[in-house]
Amino acid sequence: MTERPSVPFAVLHPYRRPEPRPFRLRLRLIHGVGIAGAVALIGGAAFAQGGTSTRSAFEVILQWSPLLLSGFLFNITISVLAMLLGTIAGIALGLVLIGHNPVTRWTGWVFTQFFRNSPWLVLLFFAMFLIPYEFRVAGTTIPFPDWIKAVIGFSLPVMANVAELVRGAVRSLPSGQWEAAESLAFSRRQTLWMIILPQCVKRMLPPWMNLYSLVTMATVQASIVGVTEMLTLTSQVHAAEGGRPDLLAPLYGFAMLCFFLYCYPIERFTLYLERRFKV
Repeated sequence: MTERPSVPFAVLHPYRRPEPRPFRLRLRLIHGVGIAGAVALIGGAAFAQGGTSTRSAFEVILQWSPLLLSGFLFNITISVLAMLLGTIAGIALGLVLIGHNPVTRWTGWVFTQFFRNSPWLVLLFFAMFLIPYEFRVAGTTIPFPDWIKAVIGFSLPVMANVAELVRGAVRSLPSGQWEAAESLAFSRRQTLWMIILPQCVKRMLPPWMNLYSLVTMATVQASIVGVTEMLTLTSQVHAAEGGRPDLLAPLYGFAMLCFFLYCYPIERFTLYLERRFKV
């Protein structure tokens, strides 16, 4: 009887979680070609239309760039304040959506669906023309500028979308989390703030950042209702230069480039967070 060769048993090694790779913004060749192509297209259009103009489009943009960039910073300010206000209100509304009271839950659902599915420009018009331009408190007149009303107008759809993010993140967690907290005699409020919501942060952060990019790009709509932001200043600069047709594409192309250079890194960082927080 021949002996069977000994076969070594498989050894199960302990699980080692892979180390997260640090976030690095890498501009690939296609990105550089795209940016260079956009700049060349804008410059070529300006040269083809301008011809023998006294000043080139590059000189005009260089002269007015401090003013245009100040308008762009105003766009960023509006987007940051709208996200801050909308996120705070959206978290509160999201907690209403997962509540036990059917009346408040249904009311919150109506608010969420209304502001989530309404055009942002319409909500901006409502905020502009329904909110007074000034308030009187104890005989003192307090002005309410247009840009604050624009912040409120943009925060309404942010509130509705953040509420849906909260509801979806809470519903995506396993029910065992609730059962384990209940077995440890946690109240519902303690379970939400100490167990459920901390786990929801990593699920909500990537879509929340994507929403911020959308709000930033949507802030140019504030120019329609009279807020002096980058697009309004671009139009004023174009008028100050005599309304030259050869400056139309370079000026608005400069505005587009500013928004691209600001929002593109956010989009790349969002993709990194999606890979980092994959569950």
